[in-house]
Amino acid sequence: MPDQTATLVGQIQARAGSGPVKLGLILGSGLGHLAQAVQGVAIPYGELPGFPHIGVSGHNPHLVIGDLEGCRVAVFGAREHYYENGNSAAMRLPLTVLKALGAEALIATNAAGSLRPDMRPGDLMLLNDHINFSGLNPLIGEKTDARFVPMTTAHDAKLRAGLIASAQAVNVALPEGVYAWYSGPSFETPAEIRAIKILGGDAVGMSTVPEVILARFLGLRVAAISAITNMAAGMSDEQISHAHTKAMAPLGAAKLEQVLRHFLRTQA
Repeated sequence: MPDQTATLVGQIQARAGSGPVKLGLILGSGLGHLAQAVQGVAIPYGELPGFPHIGVSGHNPHLVIGDLEGCRVAVFGAREHYYENGNSAAMRLPLTVLKALGAEALIATNAAGSLRPDMRPGDLMLLNDHINFSGLNPLIGEKTDARFVPMTTAHDAKLRAGLIASAQAVNVALPEGVYAWYSGPSFETPAEIRAIKILGGDAVGMSTVPEVILARFLGLRVAAISAITNMAAGMSDEQISHAHTKAMAPLGAAKLEQVLRHFLRTQA
């Protein structure tokens, strides 16, 4: 274990206990309230050397370690996006620490725009694959052959099946689809959305794909869920903005919380 990771793990365990974490959660825009439900310890990123400095409103930059529905989790209340500092590997250290804390899997959440008329603001989408539309990669610069990460089964079938079963149990629709990563921070043009749609994308957003790649590199199983906050550019007359995203995120957040809580009970 690299010195920086070992130091952080020791620091975190000194405050939150040494019991192994089973699962990691990354919370997207407007979804940070779920971290408050964890019975445990919240540590500001600023107290964890090397953790990213978050500059996006609507995120809560704390690492929360504790119990949620009987499952010991590590909840990242915020992520650093590529568009903040031009670093697609910004979440590498946090995810390395997650792995060192004992986690076997990661569930990422995000706010996204829909390219499908049947997925409206307030709906959820379970990622069954993704398109790296940005062309960026968080493993650029990695020196070892471990950088050649296979991505055929990046979105874990067993985790997806569990989330689908949990969604059915709480009567929440959870269609599957393909998520396209756009670098941001500007929103996509209608022409770009048409291109993504032709390529097979069902939703578009500015996060998650780097974390999926990093998590697979680290040997973590991964699943991800989008909370649909808007129709993508050209799909409706609504005015897309970050303020709009933050305002609409709670519509899907309540459904997402139900699904995640039930799922965590099955993992306890």
